[in-house]
Amino acid sequence: MDEALEVVDLLADSGLEGVVTWLVRLVGLLAVLAGVGLWLFTDAGLLVVPALLMVGGLVLLVVPGLLLALAEVA
Repeated sequence: MDEALEVVDLLADSGLEGVVTWLVRLVGLLAVLAGVGLWLFTDAGLLVVPALLMVGGLVLLVVPGLLLALAEVA
C-alpha cells in the first residue's frame, strides 16, 4: 500500500493525477460496458467472466478517487 501511495504522491507532484485518474476511470467504464454486453448478449445467463468484468470495472471507477484522497490526507 505504501508503494501505491508513493506513486500517487509522485503523480500529484507532477500534476498528472487528473489525467491518470480519468484514464483509469475510462478503463473501468469500458470493463463495465464489456461485462454488461457479454451478460446481455450471451445465452448462458450470468457468467463468471461478465460478473468479474462488471465488479472490476466498478472498482476501477471508484479506487482512483479514494487513492488520491488518501494521498492528500497522508
